[in-house]
Amino acid sequence: MLKLRTDYDAASLRSLARQAGDANQTRRLLALASIYDGSSRSAAAKMVGVGVQIIRDWVERFNEEGPEGLVNRKSKGAKPKLNAEQRAALVRMVESGPIASIHGVVRWRLVDLAGWVHDEYGIVVAETTLGRILKSLGYRKLSARPKHHGQNEYALEDFKKNFQQR
Repeated sequence: MLKLRTDYDAASLRSLARQAGDANQTRRLLALASIYDGSSRSAAAKMVGVGVQIIRDWVERFNEEGPEGLVNRKSKGAKPKLNAEQRAALVRMVESGPIASIHGVVRWRLVDLAGWVHDEYGIVVAETTLGRILKSLGYRKLSARPKHHGQNEYALEDFKKNFQQR
């Protein structure tokens, strides 16, 4: 069984719980205080409405970091799919533009860049993820204003509203 650190006791944890501004930290401190008082870990888990494994995790965090280790943390998130070197290569590819005879396209689309990343590094990257990567690198999505395929630029003048002068 994992022992609690000896530089704290139940009274000091209850005092810290009264001063804590975070409700979750307070709940965790009170659970550990009951363990210091001699309660079983399962009783402490039942008291705060969690499982015994979570109590063990709290004890580990408390032993390593003290009361500050019981504050909620933000998740680190998933590991990036492309490392710094691969991102730099992507920037070079976007800046240099595609070569029609080699890449088969005249402008880069996200699907084309995702295919290039897969061919070059063997990494499957979704178009949306690649779009977020490019946005984080300072690029913006640009698209031309759509033009109807049957639009006759010479016939536009006939459809403009010509109001008579009063």
